[in-house]
Amino acid sequence: MAKDDKENQEFWCFTNCEWLFLKMMSGEMLFKHFKVLVVVVFLLIFCLKMKPALGLFSNSSVGKAVRCIERERRALLEFKEGLIDDYGILSSWGNSTEDCCKWRGVRCSNRTGHVTVLGWDKNLDQRLGGKISPSLLELQHLRYLDLSFNDFTGSHIPEFIGSFSSLQYLDLSDNYFVGTVPNQFGNLSQLRALDLGSNYEVSVKSLEWVSHLSLLRYLDLTQVNLSNAIDWMEATNKLPLLTELHLSGCDLHGIISPQLPLINSSKLSLVVLELSHNSFNSSIYSWLFNFNTSLVHVDLSHNNLQGPIPDSFGNFNSLAYLDLSSNQLEGGITKSIGNCTSLQTLNLGSNQLGGSVPHSITRLSSLKELYLDGNQLSGSLPDLKGLSSLRELYLWNNSLTGPLPRSIGQLLMLELLDISSNSLQGTISETHLSNLKYLKYLDLTLNSPSLDFSSDWNPPFQLDVIRLRSCRLGPRFPNWLLTQNNYSELDISNSGISDIVPREFWNLSPKLSYINLSSNHMNGMVPDLTSLKTFFYPIIDLSNNRFECPMPLFPPNITLLNLSKNMFSGSVSFLCNITNEFLSFLDLSDNRLSGELPDCWMHMDGLAVLNLANNNFSGKIPNSMGFLYQIQTLHLRNNNFIGEFPSSLKNCSDLKIIDMGENKLSGKIPAWIGTIFTSLIVLSLRLNKLHGQIPLEICHLNSIQILDLSQNNISGIIPPCFNNFTSLVWRDKSKGNIVHDYITDTGSYVDGNVYVDNALVLWKGKESEFKSNLGLMGGIDLSGNRLVGKIPEEFSSLTELNYLNLSRNELNGYVIQNIGELKMLESLDLSRNHISGEIPTSITRLDFLAVLDLSNNNLSGKIPSSTQLQSFDASAYSGNDELCGLPLPNKCPGDETTLEPSVGKDDIIQGNEDGFLNREFYVSLGLGFGVGFGGVFGTLLLKRSWQHVVFKFLNNIKDWIYVTIAVKMSKLRRRPQS
Repeated sequence: MAKDDKENQEFWCFTNCEWLFLKMMSGEMLFKHFKVLVVVVFLLIFCLKMKPALGLFSNSSVGKAVRCIERERRALLEFKEGLIDDYGILSSWGNSTEDCCKWRGVRCSNRTGHVTVLGWDKNLDQRLGGKISPSLLELQHLRYLDLSFNDFTGSHIPEFIGSFSSLQYLDLSDNYFVGTVPNQFGNLSQLRALDLGSNYEVSVKSLEWVSHLSLLRYLDLTQVNLSNAIDWMEATNKLPLLTELHLSGCDLHGIISPQLPLINSSKLSLVVLELSHNSFNSSIYSWLFNFNTSLVHVDLSHNNLQGPIPDSFGNFNSLAYLDLSSNQLEGGITKSIGNCTSLQTLNLGSNQLGGSVPHSITRLSSLKELYLDGNQLSGSLPDLKGLSSLRELYLWNNSLTGPLPRSIGQLLMLELLDISSNSLQGTISETHLSNLKYLKYLDLTLNSPSLDFSSDWNPPFQLDVIRLRSCRLGPRFPNWLLTQNNYSELDISNSGISDIVPREFWNLSPKLSYINLSSNHMNGMVPDLTSLKTFFYPIIDLSNNRFECPMPLFPPNITLLNLSKNMFSGSVSFLCNITNEFLSFLDLSDNRLSGELPDCWMHMDGLAVLNLANNNFSGKIPNSMGFLYQIQTLHLRNNNFIGEFPSSLKNCSDLKIIDMGENKLSGKIPAWIGTIFTSLIVLSLRLNKLHGQIPLEICHLNSIQILDLSQNNISGIIPPCFNNFTSLVWRDKSKGNIVHDYITDTGSYVDGNVYVDNALVLWKGKESEFKSNLGLMGGIDLSGNRLVGKIPEEFSSLTELNYLNLSRNELNGYVIQNIGELKMLESLDLSRNHISGEIPTSITRLDFLAVLDLSNNNLSGKIPSSTQLQSFDASAYSGNDELCGLPLPNKCPGDETTLEPSVGKDDIIQGNEDGFLNREFYVSLGLGFGVGFGGVFGTLLLKRSWQHVVFKFLNNIKDWIYVTIAVKMSKLRRRPQS
């Protein structure tokens, strides 16, 4: 055999064997299907047997008599000079030995000494930088070139690589290249594998050059922009040996023409096809179904596939992996899918599939992973015992009903079961789970099953994830949980447990990253948890329970802590032990905590949500809170804080909610509040001891929706610039809740979360805490101060106001004439001031007004007539001596009415000559009137929206009658006197 031919065979073994081995170890290829696995194992065994002869998997492939070529050695050193090697990846080059064949990542022919392989094992945290030197052109015998996973940011893919005529394997993936792929790559006629994937800024205008690579078996252009390469299908069809095609995230789109020329069907060899994260529609099927005899792995997820799943998928006899998730597929799951008996992974999640789960799926005895989540599947689950190989079952977020079938217990290989967010009911007993010894992940969240296990049941599994939120576990604490000592997540919130938590439960797993016991009625002692030496950054939520004990200590690396709505007591000095920047959420509200706040907040600069409301804290607000640069919501309401509004909060410019009401704060309202907190939505400083005037700078709060400065000692006038509150002039009605984004880092993953905020509002005469739809609330409360002057006319611009309270001040002047412009107003309180003049008639246009108090002023004249205004109690107008008209008892001048002679009942009856108007008639008439009037009027009392409609209708009738009479009277006055 000729020397060159033998070297070609040896290198074929390398490129098709060791390369596959490296890909498997790096996790870049999915060998979940039997046929591909057999081929790989065969190649590995063949290569390992030839290892002594070939010297593979070793840097000692060069015999003692053969050393590397000097010019190639110099070329490698020049290549190294052009690189930035901060991690010493190529430290062995040119130092320990002159023989470049022994350098890291370099291999040579054991006959000629020429460099044939350049590539090394990768550490994703250690990358080379710089540029690729053209000195590599000296390596003309190079057959394997792997420069993947480096950082060549801003560099173009070198054109000279297209000159390596012997190259069989080329991997330039994940290098941050820019520009276009050189057409010179079409000259690499010996190429078997080409990987340019994960170079996000690289594009290809045409793939015509690919059609020249007739020996290509593997092509990966993942996340390369192919939006202009409309010839991609025609080019790849001309590659008769192509077995793997990876074109995910390439911006491919459009309708696929079925007339495109295909190679002879006998030469079709495509095994792996990945086209996910593109914009293909269902016309892709016409091309895809040509490969039904060869394809083993198909990924069309995250596209625009629509309509039903074609029955033709049932003809893919060799298919082991099928992913059609995240499309717009509709209809039922095709029954023909049961013919794909080789399937090991089926992913149909995140579509719009309806109907029931077809029984034909249970014929897939080889299936290991089944994803049907995020659809509209309904009905009960079929008998699943035929899925004997199943390891992972995802059914979450559907509309499945009925009980969980007992056949779940026969899936002996099951490791993951997620049926959360359905409507499953019934009872889950030991029969369902006692045989699942491999189970690691159990999620039954947001269903309504009752878990009925005996108190001494010892499960055969050790769960890693336990999610049972809103399942019925109580009222006793489930003892079987005490047998689980290796979980990283536990959620048993809102599960009806009203019991003492056993002390041994708190011997928490060192793997713990998330624990949620909230919204139960648990009680007992919570011990110090600093012994939780978890590697991760834990999330702990014990809120809304009945834990009554001194405040325990918590791990210093905690990232979320919610203890609200309990009875914890004592100080919070433990906060100074928290020194990690990942704490983003801290809620200790509604407890019995006391003492001064520690001044160590500078260690928690990642905090986004802080709620300490409704405790007994005292002292000054610490200056170190100014280090909470990312804080978005700050609740300190209902404590005993003293001192002035802390100036250090100037650094917290992202604040959207500030609630310091019901404390003992003193001093003036800082003017800088209006210029620093440009995103502020709620500002509540009610029930403090603030004095001075309202600063004009407050008018810069363009996003403010709720401003509450009530019950202080504030003086001066109301600034006339409140019409700058643009959120009270126009508001986005689609945003019902006020939410804040924050990040929790558990070490194993970083998760984005949202916190739905709340605010205490004096609403319609009583304090109410709003959470849901807080974003739709708009109000100003300046009551209980010493404000003077007039009510600014500019208030009439605040058309989104829901409530306005200016009561108990020293305001004078008049009620603003255009008050009727506040069309969303539901509550208006101007009582206990010195307001004079008449009530403007425009007030009758406030159709949603439900609470009105104008009492104890100097108002005069007649109360404007409208069904709504006259429906309020007289106390709403009392204390205005010169005010008259209904509902007040004192009538206005000219309101006297002429009484008509009364007609007796007997007179009417006697005048009833035909006998129709008899006593029975009047009894029936009275009963009918009572039932009718009670039904209508009772509904109006109970349903406020009907009140608004009726009042508005009656007002319109009144206005029409008034205008009609006025016009008639005007015509009469203009008529000539006779």
